[in-house]
Amino acid sequence: MNQRLVMLAVLGGLIIVALFGALFTVEEHEQAIVFQFGEAQRVENSWGEEPDAGLKLKTPFVENVVYLSRRNLEVDLRPVELLASDQERLVVDAFVRYRITDPIRFYEKLRNERGAQDQLQAIFDSTLRDVLGRVDTPEIISGRRSELMAEIQSTADGVAEAEDLGIDIIDVRIKRADLPQDNYSRVFDRMVSQRNLEANLIRAEGQERAQEIRATAEKEATIIRAEAQRQAEIIRGEGDGERTRIFAEAYEKDPEFYAFYRSMEAYRKGLGSGTTYVLSPDSDFLSYLDDQSGRRNRR
Repeated sequence: MNQRLVMLAVLGGLIIVALFGALFTVEEHEQAIVFQFGEAQRVENSWGEEPDAGLKLKTPFVENVVYLSRRNLEVDLRPVELLASDQERLVVDAFVRYRITDPIRFYEKLRNERGAQDQLQAIFDSTLRDVLGRVDTPEIISGRRSELMAEIQSTADGVAEAEDLGIDIIDVRIKRADLPQDNYSRVFDRMVSQRNLEANLIRAEGQERAQEIRATAEKEATIIRAEAQRQAEIIRGEGDGERTRIFAEAYEKDPEFYAFYRSMEAYRKGLGSGTTYVLSPDSDFLSYLDDQSGRRNRR
């Protein structure tokens, strides 16, 4: 009786152990590779397929399970020192996000996230030097950072695909791109010189443009003044001609009055305050002052 109970207890224990060995759970954020004698058989809750997390079955003592993440994973890369195209040394600190898209290939090539981190570090050491080494320091620091990060991501993703790592690189970010400490002063002075050179060039172009504008304005002003002078001379000539015509008509109508008028005009203009004249007593200039008829010297 006791022997039978012992056997039943052992059998029950084996059944319980087998039952527990046949069940495993896959969380929503996991994907599980089921191996049989070291060879991958299937993937549960694989990325890219309809989510299928929950309780799963496997052959006890024959199949084993390796869990991998289904989330987006992040690797904080070690800083990389590189040489930009302007021969300035930079220390670039970046991080990358990736996801496991082929768990079996990932496990075969990288084994785990630690292996993926080491492989990605090697890929990005090369990619950062290749992409950033073709541009100048200011473009890396501020000018084209977004464009460069997109190019780095595309290049690194191409390398990962070519090496069949089972991952998809979804994002790359440069946290900082700084000069080595001993290069700060020298590069800062050089950048100041470049900016001063650009400023001087802009000023020279502005001065040249200002001179062109002034020359054009002076030319136009000279033309306007000349045209105005020409019009004034025409009008003045026409006025003189009209005056002469009027005087001629007046002279023809009353020559004596015309002579009198001309003498009065001469007295008005010539006999001003403090004016002294030395004239002969019989001078024609004073004829109308001596004789109102003005005929003394006109016989």
